[in-house]
Amino acid sequence: MKDYIHSDRIIHQIEGGKKGPVILFFAGIHGNEPAGVLALKKVLPALEKQKENISGSIYGIIGNKPALSQERRYIDEDLNRLWVSAYMDKLEEKTTLMEEEKEMKELLQLINEIISKTSGPLYFIDFHTTSSKSYPFITINDALINRKFAIRFPVPIVLGIEEYLDGPMLSYINQKGYVAIGFEAGQHQDERSISHTEAFIYLTLNFTGSIKKKNFPNLVRNFDELKQSSGALHKVFEIVYLHKFGQWDRFKMHVGFESFQVIRKGMDLAMHNDQIVKSPYTGRIFMPLYQSQGSDGFFIIHRIPYFALKLSAFLRKLKIDNLLTFLPGVSWEEKDKMVLKVNLKTALFLAKPFFHLLGYRVRRQEGDFLRMSNRERVAKKKMYRREKWY
Repeated sequence: MKDYIHSDRIIHQIEGGKKGPVILFFAGIHGNEPAGVLALKKVLPALEKQKENISGSIYGIIGNKPALSQERRYIDEDLNRLWVSAYMDKLEEKTTLMEEEKEMKELLQLINEIISKTSGPLYFIDFHTTSSKSYPFITINDALINRKFAIRFPVPIVLGIEEYLDGPMLSYINQKGYVAIGFEAGQHQDERSISHTEAFIYLTLNFTGSIKKKNFPNLVRNFDELKQSSGALHKVFEIVYLHKFGQWDRFKMHVGFESFQVIRKGMDLAMHNDQIVKSPYTGRIFMPLYQSQGSDGFFIIHRIPYFALKLSAFLRKLKIDNLLTFLPGVSWEEKDKMVLKVNLKTALFLAKPFFHLLGYRVRRQEGDFLRMSNRERVAKKKMYRREKWY
C-alpha cells in the first residue's frame, strides 16, 4: 500500500515536540491560485526550526498538481466541485479517470490516512484567492464549531456557501464533523495575498494551541495585518443569491466590481448571453468572476445581525429542530443524517431564514420539495470541547 503521508503532495510536514492538534493546510485546489502554496513553502520550513515549541502535527498539502503546473484553474473539471458522496462512490468503478478525479482520489486517501493516525482535534484549512479585488475573508459551512473558531480571525466571515455550490472539499469534510474553514486571501495577482496567507497560517496555529505567543512574538503583527486589510468588515455575512451560467453561455462581469462592494437593486452588473444582468437585491457583491474558467458569475451577500447569530446558537443548543416534523409539510427524509423534506405547498409559511437559524441549508429542490441538510448533528463537538476557542 502506498504511503501517502510521504508523497510529493506534501509541501512540508512538521511533527511538534509536544502532543497537540493536527492541522491540515490545503493550497492550490485551483491551479491559478498559487498564493497558498507559496506561503506554505515559506512558513513551514521556517517553523521546522522551532518544532520543539510546536504542539501536534502540521501538514501543508498541494491540491491540484497538474493545474498548478499549467497555471490553470483546472484541467478537466473543477476539483473543488467534485466532493459529492454519490459521485465519489462511483469513482472506484471507473476505469478511466479525468485529471481532477485522480487528484481527488489521492487527496482522499491522504486525508483518510492522516485521520486514521490521530485521535486529537483535527483542523482543515483551505487556501484560495479571487479573480476580483477583495478584502481577505473566511468562508464556512454553517456549523457552530466553524463559527466559534472562525470568529477569532479579524476578517469578514461568509456563511451558507454550501447552499449554492455542490461539491466543495470543505463541505465533504464538514459532513464528517470536523472544523473546516476556507480562507480567501485576496486577488490572484496581488502579492499581499501571499502575506495574508502567511499571517493566517500563524494565527491558525496559535488559535488551535499549536504555538504560543511567548515563542512567536510576531503573532500580534500577523493579527494586525489581517485586521487592517479587512477595514471595518469584521462581520458575519450570508449568501442570498448566486448568478450561475452554463458551460456554453457567454458571461462577462462589468469592469471594476470588488468583493464586499455595496450594490443596489436594479444595478447593471454583467452581460449574460448578450442580456444585461441587473442586481435582484440591494446588498454587497461577492466574488464577481473575472477569469475565463468557472460557472459562478457572482454572489450577493447580506450582513447577519448579531442578535440573529446569538438566537441561532441558542436554538441549536436546545435542539429545537427536533420539533420541526410536527409542522405541516415537514418530515424526515434521512433522520440519522438530519435531512429534512419540506413540502413547499403546505409549508409556505416557513421561510428559508427560519431553517437557517436552526442550521438547515437547502441541499436541493425537486419539484415542490426542498431537501435541507444540517451540519450540527454530525459535528464532533467532543473533539473540540476542551479547546480554548470553544
